[in-house]
Amino acid sequence: MSPSRAKDFMQCPLLFRLRTVDRLPEPGSLATHKGTLVHAVLERLYDLPAQDRTSQAALDLLPGQWEAHRANNPTVMELFDDPTQVGPWLQQAEELISAYFRLENPRRLEPAERELFVQTHTRDGLLLRGFIDRLDIAPDGAMRVVDYKTGRSPGPRFQEEALFQMRFYALVLWRLRGRAPARLQIVYLKDGRILTHDPRLPELEATEARLARIWDEVEDCAAAGDFAPHASRLCDWCAFQALCPLFGGTTPELPADGVERLLTARPATAGQARVTGPSHEVVSR
Repeated sequence: MSPSRAKDFMQCPLLFRLRTVDRLPEPGSLATHKGTLVHAVLERLYDLPAQDRTSQAALDLLPGQWEAHRANNPTVMELFDDPTQVGPWLQQAEELISAYFRLENPRRLEPAERELFVQTHTRDGLLLRGFIDRLDIAPDGAMRVVDYKTGRSPGPRFQEEALFQMRFYALVLWRLRGRAPARLQIVYLKDGRILTHDPRLPELEATEARLARIWDEVEDCAAAGDFAPHASRLCDWCAFQALCPLFGGTTPELPADGVERLLTARPATAGQARVTGPSHEVVSR
């Protein structure tokens, strides 16, 4: 289970099923592709020597990253109604990249890891995995988990939901390294805000218990062969409306091999680190 798949199930079990069990392709959106592109630039910014990590240097990385992303994701061009929309869209990415420099000074940072793939088991044996945008480690070993978001920061009512992903990462690092991160930090580029939280072990234990309950519900749905849809305002952005009975669609037959794969997956080497290529999609986190 990853943070995004856990959130899928909490949002709508049918969405979880179509993505995880059926593994149906999605067209993506210009927003997700833009997020991927901005993440790639911020990741590669830290390949430069500290003194060279300027706003202009980051913007200079954008054209090359866009060409690489387009080569790896040729269908992205189908999302534009007209080729003339590409320029303004890239300008939006430039604005997000420039906003980053008003929030952090990358010349004063030396991340320990970027795009870190982590996985481990909970005490109940549930396999957790995910990508961490950036991991900073202080000289005393204290860890800070940093996640970039290209959207706006949530209001007070939705901050707990936003922190769910970060607590997930904190739990994985705690189980992997025997030490929980000292700080969780979400950098919102759209409105230039930073959400920080210093986790405590009891809340990580509560997150672990919550994930166990979610997985129990997943297993119940798989056993019953029924991943029921759940209506919410997020339905307006769902790519699977044509397969959802709430919108008059017909859901395909549940694939037996997909259910078996879901329930019997085995982990690779825990704690493996990986730097991904430009085609890595933010939406897959």
